[in-house]
Amino acid sequence: MNNELVSIITPMYKGATFVAETIESVKSQTYKNWEMIIVDDCSPDNGAGINVVKKYAEKDNRIILIESKKNRGSSGSRNIALEKAKGQYIAFLDSDDIWLPTFLEEQLKFMKEKDAALVFSSYYRIDENTKEEILSPFIVPEKVTYKSLLKTCPIFPSTAIYDLSKVKKYFFNEGMGSMRDDYVYWLAMLKEIKYAYGNKKKLVYYRMRKTSVTANKKKVIYPQWNVLRNVEKLPILSCVYYIVCWAFISYFKYRK
Repeated sequence: MNNELVSIITPMYKGATFVAETIESVKSQTYKNWEMIIVDDCSPDNGAGINVVKKYAEKDNRIILIESKKNRGSSGSRNIALEKAKGQYIAFLDSDDIWLPTFLEEQLKFMKEKDAALVFSSYYRIDENTKEEILSPFIVPEKVTYKSLLKTCPIFPSTAIYDLSKVKKYFFNEGMGSMRDDYVYWLAMLKEIKYAYGNKKKLVYYRMRKTSVTANKKKVIYPQWNVLRNVEKLPILSCVYYIVCWAFISYFKYRK
């Protein structure tokens, strides 16, 4: 396996409680050639999260803190980090999620085996405070296409990594704010590449926070429709079909 730089994109908003553990999971990686770009999105926490990150950045120059001057949502924060990213590989890690120590090593190996531009992994789903599993692990499909992604999106940002030698660097649609912005991102990429490949290995702990904007699926129905109808410009009947598919699959995805 080569030793090219991996740029880790981490948006942060009120992240003081969990970001230290997130950073520790990156520092513990068996693959060492990485940079972690953390963008604080004007968190209203009196600098608590920023202070945590600064302590790490002072001791490890691979950790880069950027303090956004304007609240731009997760999409804008990720774009700020993407503009600064120098790596051949782009990985995403939210400021409350946790990578297993072999995440980068395993994903880069898997990417090479599949000769893939974009890969993502299975993941554990844990309580935000106790870290106990509250749902069974989510096991991803072997591969996805643009059309399959219209039905459901199994690509969770903190599990994904892509190779800039195989696909261009994409930026997030900031018009989406922090709702379905990652979904639009993967759809755009999968118009360029034929497949994204799913690694069955569980390599990430996804902290399911009660305050997450995606925690209430009813609130996501309109944004989901908006993506299908207004971003992807699909016919109304196709939108109805894909919304029904999405709702059905989501029910079982989050069923205890």
